Amino acid sequence: MDQASSEIAVVRPSLFREFCRNKLGIVGLLVVIAFIGVAVFAPVVAAYDPYLTRPEMRLKPPSREYMLGNDELGRDLASRLIYGARVSLLFGIVTTSVATVVGTLLGVIAGYFGGALDNTIMRFMDLLLAFPGVLLAIAVVSILGPGLVNSMIAVGIHAVPIFARTVRATTLSVRERDYVMAAKALGLPSYLVIWRHVLPNTIAPVIVLVTMQVGTAILSASTLSFLGLGVTRPTPEWGAILAGGRDYIRSAPHVTLFPGIALSTVVIGFSALGDALRDALDPKLRHV
Repeated sequence: MDQASSEIAVVRPSLFREFCRNKLGIVGLLVVIAFIGVAVFAPVVAAYDPYLTRPEMRLKPPSREYMLGNDELGRDLASRLIYGARVSLLFGIVTTSVATVVGTLLGVIAGYFGGALDNTIMRFMDLLLAFPGVLLAIAVVSILGPGLVNSMIAVGIHAVPIFARTVRATTLSVRERDYVMAAKALGLPSYLVIWRHVLPNTIAPVIVLVTMQVGTAILSASTLSFLGLGVTRPTPEWGAILAGGRDYIRSAPHVTLFPGIALSTVVIGFSALGDALRDALDPKLRHV
């Protein structure tokens, strides 16, 4: 082998190695893993019953017995935050899953078939996107009534157009590829062409969107609960905990400080993880 041929071309790193280049993404991944772990093993991690009230401990600051202090009813704030992670995780997963399925389905149908069907679907998506997310969610919850399920529906409705537009844009490009044209020429029905050749090639941007949308959904859930339109008390939920402590910001700032830190950390963690996945999955952004 001559010297020229011995110069091996640089091999593009694997997705895992590319992801590991992003230090902020690794931090985000660790935050997400910790969040999921706390939510799943809440009964083991929490030291007290999140519903147990102790009036004599009302608004007590952090201490050796209660490391994050007590809320306005004397309940252990740390235990309520831990169990609140369960509610937030459930909310984020359910709303994002529903929005992903519905939005992907609408986007691939609109992009693959085009024409009047595409225009009808996309104009409806534009109509939903015309409303700010929180305002649309508030309007839907006001109609359906407060509660966890209705909040999921409200947040999921606003997330559907985001997935639909992204998948449609990818489908418009994929449907012109040679392998898709060949499948059509062989007479394969449209649903098989979509399932075998179009959908698999729209997964990368959807994965990134899913990661980011979970964090957005958690933030939206807390916003609705803070306004009294989401999870109802005494269910431990971060937004509801914030709402319960807003009247005591000066006398007992820990009641709002720690839920705010938890919420911000988780949302930023999901965002950082999504950015890292985007960089790893997008060939134009990869290092060589």
